[in-house]
Amino acid sequence: MIRAGLRWLLGLFYALAGSIHLADPAPFLTIMPRWVPAPEAVVFWTGIAELLGAAALVQWASLPLRRAGAIGLALYAVCVFPANIHHFALDMAQPDGGLGLGYHIPRMIAQPLIAWLALWTGGVTDWPLRRR
Repeated sequence: MIRAGLRWLLGLFYALAGSIHLADPAPFLTIMPRWVPAPEAVVFWTGIAELLGAAALVQWASLPLRRAGAIGLALYAVCVFPANIHHFALDMAQPDGGLGLGYHIPRMIAQPLIAWLALWTGGVTDWPLRRR
């Protein structure tokens, strides 16, 4: 029951994030590292990936599709980590310290936890909660 509830919560989180990527890409473009080619297209397709991953994660008809969505969202969380690091560096370099360590440190810690949560709620892994 907890796993299903967290799966829906994570699905809603990714659906909201994907919608925001599509509706207002400007904030995401400002934190995009310069080495990323075609940043507008990347923000658009990451929004699409979040929406598709969320839909796959919360659907109940196919466990393989749910697992594929979970793996996709976990990989997504890993792949956007460089943009989060870049945002951290840019923000902390501002004269006022930007959003500050109180925002960025929890965000850095949360990223791998979100990747694991996608895999756990999607039924890809039971680690470390499996009963012996």
